[in-house]
Amino acid sequence: MRAKILVYAIPALILTTIHLAQAQQPKKVPRIGYLTSSGRSSFEAFSTALHQLGYVEGKSVIFEFRTTENTAQLQPELAAELVQLKVDAIVAVGAGAIRAAKNATSTIPIVMSEVNDPIVLGFVASLAHPGGNITGMSNLSPELSGKRLELLKEVVPRASRIAVLAYRGEAMRSSIRETEVAAQSLRLQVQLLEVKAPDEIESALDAANKQRADALVQIQAAFFNSHQQRIIELAAKKRLPAMFNNRTDVEAGGLMSYGYDAPERNQRVASVVDKILKGAKPSDLPVEQPMKFEFVINLKTAKQIGLIIPPNVLARADRVIK
Repeated sequence: MRAKILVYAIPALILTTIHLAQAQQPKKVPRIGYLTSSGRSSFEAFSTALHQLGYVEGKSVIFEFRTTENTAQLQPELAAELVQLKVDAIVAVGAGAIRAAKNATSTIPIVMSEVNDPIVLGFVASLAHPGGNITGMSNLSPELSGKRLELLKEVVPRASRIAVLAYRGEAMRSSIRETEVAAQSLRLQVQLLEVKAPDEIESALDAANKQRADALVQIQAAFFNSHQQRIIELAAKKRLPAMFNNRTDVEAGGLMSYGYDAPERNQRVASVVDKILKGAKPSDLPVEQPMKFEFVINLKTAKQIGLIIPPNVLARADRVIK
């Protein structure tokens, strides 16, 4: 009888010991890498969005924030560093960061943000079926260029020459083409101002003044994030009516913006990361595109540069800063 009791008791004791050992082992906290060429503002918005999904920094998620501070040469080095840390996913902001992450790993999920045409750039096979280890958000929305120019033309009816400020690089080619096509349909002449270094920004806007540009449109690029305030100030100083991409640009003193809702973008990027942490594969998650757009006008800036915004345009704004 004792032998039978031992036969049953020993396996039960072993199983109990295993369960207790597993219970005592700390649960692995997922580690998220965040690679960008600008400051912490976009990262803080993303981490806030992830917090709203129930994640608590240090307890249910650990962040590894890396920024190149606009030094593109550092991107491959920082991407490799995140891979060595064995992060569970990398959020890459901007085409340069995405390419660096792509070259650093083919297995760690990469969630992209602030990229204009991920198909042309070779990051994904298609929006519906990205394939590989990359998915996320694309800025690609061809109608945006036309809408921005249309609104700018309504605000400055006499405009015939538009300066287009863009980052110099292959990632911007599709956006530049879309803007040029839209300008042609509105009978606007385009003066392309391409920059790749911070010290080129002021000289580019000087060139717009010298060639008598009537207004300015900025094409979104992660490179500009750290220099946005300077661009806004220069446009106002040169009395150039300027169309920007995001509401935050207008809140900082820009004249107008028409673009996707930034909080919505961060929420959707966070949602993709959440799905990946719960087991989804990037190849099975379609690349998302902006769904919500907003038009914002700053009347204080309009007054500063001597511009009167037509009442019909004001009526169409989602927000007016007075």
